[in-house]
Amino acid sequence: MRIRGAKPSASAVALLLGLLCAVEAAKVNKHKPWIENTYHGIVTENDDKVLLDPPLIALDKDAPLRYAGEICGFRIHGQNVPFEAVVLDKSTGEGVIRAKDKLDCELQKEHTFTIQAYDCGEGPDGDNMKKSHKATVHIQVNDMNEYSPVFKDKSYKATVIEGKKYDSILKVEAVDADCSFQFSQICSYEIVTPDVPFTIDKDGNIKNTEKLNYSKERMYKLTVTAYDCGKNRASEDVLVKINIKPTCKPSWQGFNKRIEYEPGTGSLALFPSMHLETCEEPITSIQASIMLETNHIGKGCDRDTYSEKSLHKLCGASAGTVDLLPAPSNSANWTVGLPTDNGHDSDQVFEFNGTQAIKVPEGVVSTTLKEPFTISVWMRHGPGGREKETILCNSDKTEMNRHHYSLYVHNCRLVLLLRQEPTESENYKPAEFHWKLDQVCDKEWHHYVLNIEFPAVTLFVDGATFEPFLVTEDYPLHASKIETQLTIGACWQGGSALMTQYFRGNLAGLMIRSGKLENKKVIDCLYTCKEGLDVQLPEEVASAVKVEFNPNQSSLTLEGDDIESFEKVMQHISYLNSRQFPTPGIRHLRVTTTVKCFNEETCISVPDSEGYVMVLQPEEPKISLSGIDHFARGAVEFESTEGITLFPELRIVSTITREVEVEAETETDGEDDPTVQETVVSEEIMHNLDTCEVTVVGDELNGDHESLEVDLAQIQQRALEMSSSNVGMVITGVNSMANYEQVLHLIRYRNWHTEALFDRKFKLVCSELNGRYISNEFKVEVNVIHTANPMDHANNAMVQPQFINQVQHASVDLSGHNLANTHQASVVPSAATIVIVVCVSFLVFMIILGVFRIRAAHQGTMRDQEHGKENEMDWDDSALTITVNPMETYEDQHSSEEEGDEEEEESEDGEEEDDITSAESDSSEDEGGEQEDQQGSSRQQQLEWDDSTY
Repeated sequence: MRIRGAKPSASAVALLLGLLCAVEAAKVNKHKPWIENTYHGIVTENDDKVLLDPPLIALDKDAPLRYAGEICGFRIHGQNVPFEAVVLDKSTGEGVIRAKDKLDCELQKEHTFTIQAYDCGEGPDGDNMKKSHKATVHIQVNDMNEYSPVFKDKSYKATVIEGKKYDSILKVEAVDADCSFQFSQICSYEIVTPDVPFTIDKDGNIKNTEKLNYSKERMYKLTVTAYDCGKNRASEDVLVKINIKPTCKPSWQGFNKRIEYEPGTGSLALFPSMHLETCEEPITSIQASIMLETNHIGKGCDRDTYSEKSLHKLCGASAGTVDLLPAPSNSANWTVGLPTDNGHDSDQVFEFNGTQAIKVPEGVVSTTLKEPFTISVWMRHGPGGREKETILCNSDKTEMNRHHYSLYVHNCRLVLLLRQEPTESENYKPAEFHWKLDQVCDKEWHHYVLNIEFPAVTLFVDGATFEPFLVTEDYPLHASKIETQLTIGACWQGGSALMTQYFRGNLAGLMIRSGKLENKKVIDCLYTCKEGLDVQLPEEVASAVKVEFNPNQSSLTLEGDDIESFEKVMQHISYLNSRQFPTPGIRHLRVTTTVKCFNEETCISVPDSEGYVMVLQPEEPKISLSGIDHFARGAVEFESTEGITLFPELRIVSTITREVEVEAETETDGEDDPTVQETVVSEEIMHNLDTCEVTVVGDELNGDHESLEVDLAQIQQRALEMSSSNVGMVITGVNSMANYEQVLHLIRYRNWHTEALFDRKFKLVCSELNGRYISNEFKVEVNVIHTANPMDHANNAMVQPQFINQVQHASVDLSGHNLANTHQASVVPSAATIVIVVCVSFLVFMIILGVFRIRAAHQGTMRDQEHGKENEMDWDDSALTITVNPMETYEDQHSSEEEGDEEEEESEDGEEEDDITSAESDSSEDEGGEQEDQQGSSRQQQLEWDDSTY
């Protein structure tokens, strides 16, 4: 109640104002902002504006109060939300949601998050700010037709049979990466190629519009495109190839006629995609034979091409086998001149044309074979005339024509003649054993082994046993002292001194083994091929198909009644060659098929399928021999019982060279341009050797005073053999390079008369596979260091003591040589002693004159001295003799320190400075003893030999 005329006090006014402010404050920002509970929005990809339904508006009941009734912002809640909310008008609360970055519908079609509005509080600082509830926002990203259709495959192909119309030949399919249904769907396909008898529907199915004719067109190439529902065309059209097949003919399909086999890769599937086309004819059973033709390779197939003797050892045969048809060599030269296969890629065989024959030297085979014994041979022979054709014959050398034993062919029969030696009884005994065999005249290679244990004779042909169909008897031979002659390819007639019954065909590996029969295991090993067919049956079809191989696995037979299982077995048939270095070339393949049908009248006939396996040329190994190729040894070592080791540090290494393609990057205009380069790399490999031959270069070995020797026990321990002659030594046998290396380290050369010997040269060559791969020629030169007893030349030394110095030799470095031992003596070629003494006397005199001039003029310039001295005299030691006088002694064993240093410097100046010092010592009484002592030491260190004359 206000009193008229009275003025309120100041305190009352202040109280009143405070009450009014408190009332006013109590009314500010009493309400939270309000928004809708759910919003739905749409945004187009590559755009940032979001269309919301309902629009984004926040209301506040505190309006129109400033701050409290205004909306200051919106807050979005969620992880990695690509949107932001912005207030457009604070007073009305209107806002908008927009994308932070461009959106991609293909990555995410929809986004869901929550949003909250907040007011401005009670003042500009936002005190007492209030938030609305959280509303859910769903935003869908609308697609743009930014992608074009893309075909799933780069190309399509199909095969059809002529004369038929198909509902669908094949289907092409394209996809579109757009996210929307409209733009991601393929609405149509189109064949772009004009004037072709094909059409395509909206699903991509291609069919022919008319019957196709194989004779008119064998293949059609179509270009097809696709459109999405936004009318975008495919970014790249696709190529469709349609092959036209002639009318169905039963046959094996998916068979490559040429199959390449790379050596060392194991087994190779021959028919991995093979299937049988039966033209919808129901089959009840099927039989197929697969033949691998290898008759033209070596002796019927790919076998190890070692010598037959080595093969016998590899197969476990005991010692005693003699090879009658060895490869020509220094130690076995009786086959020289016989025509061979002219190559080392496969087995070496010998050809006999009806005019050639060879005599086996005496001593190769015992005159009378010790029973039991075995004869084995590889033979290829065709139909011949009615004459006997001798393979092997042992007959009288002179006077008479008696055949002691022989193996020959007559009218496609194999006959063994074995006449018994004279005995007390003169009864009939089995003498001729006859076998009638198709193999003798079929022009194919076969392996024959005869085990003879009289009166029983067993024949093995390709590992199979055959009994003789006829055995004839005869009296034993009459006693005679006539020697016999062993021949191959004909029979020697001693009475008329000519050959008869010539053989026409090919022979290889003719062996005689006396004293023991060959067992079946060894025979099978000798005959077994290193190449052939193989099959690994899948478990699910192992019982459904029957598989049989022939003995050498060159053919197999399949039988079954289920085509699907049969095809699986065919797809697992493989070719295998276990040789490290197989014989390259073609192996023909033939598949012969027989089928049975429910209806025999309409049963199909499957033609033979033919192809070939091409065995590629293997990487040829390069066998390298290396080591010390020039050294010297003292004569004493040559004459010792041990001799000298020829190859002390020999190494045998084999490498193959491969071409490898390597990608290299080169910069062109700032861009990387990858290119392919061929690089040759060398790779070390391990394999066996079968021969190493040491040959003397120059004069042959003289057995009276020199020899090549090796420890036979070590040879035998490694299952090797050694033969020697006056031209060298041959080590044979299949073994590793490491074992050959060890054996070659043991070869020694001895010479027990070395007076006139100054050097000896040898050559070493090793080979593999009977000479197919040959190493380099490793040549070794060894020089003889002659030693002389000092007492033998005492008189010579005393005659001219003025220019003979006592020299005690330490190890002397012979340029280009390695000395194993040092000798405290001098080299004395006695024949040239007088000439050398005179030369040395004159030389020393000239040195004495030169030394005074040099020292007087240029004592301090050592380099000029050295150059002048080196050009002053050049030693030729081709006939140099240094004579040691044992009667001379050093007068003074101790030199002063100063003079010792002087002599050290002079000794480094070379050989010529030493000679000058020696001459000065002889002419000076004050320094005589000391300089003589130092001269000996200097000469001992600096003496070098010129070995160019060795």
